[in-house]
Amino acid sequence: MSKKNKPDTRGFVFSTDPDFRFEEDPAEVTETLLPPKQKLRILLDKKQRAGKAVTLITGFAGTVTDLEDLGKKLKNFCGTGGSVKDGEMIVQGDQRDKVLQWLLKNGFENTKKI
Repeated sequence: MSKKNKPDTRGFVFSTDPDFRFEEDPAEVTETLLPPKQKLRILLDKKQRAGKAVTLITGFAGTVTDLEDLGKKLKNFCGTGGSVKDGEMIVQGDQRDKVLQWLLKNGFENTKKI
């Protein structure tokens, strides 16, 4: 059974107007920049992770599927786990040198290790 007034991310839960409909924002389709134009940042993060270190890669400009594909390739190269959340790639452990090496080898020239 489908609800007439489904809640959305803006906090609306109920409306007394019988003609009220939530307007969904159209998803923006952004094209993925070429690797030489990407400005990626690699940093070590320990915040809110129970003291465990993770390598965080930020600054990717492109589609979510391309971000997930790049994250998968980095995790596979490093031989560790990780995830892709909120436009950031997370690789378990201190893998900054390996990630930087892989990114430079694959054409990501504007990459900085912080």
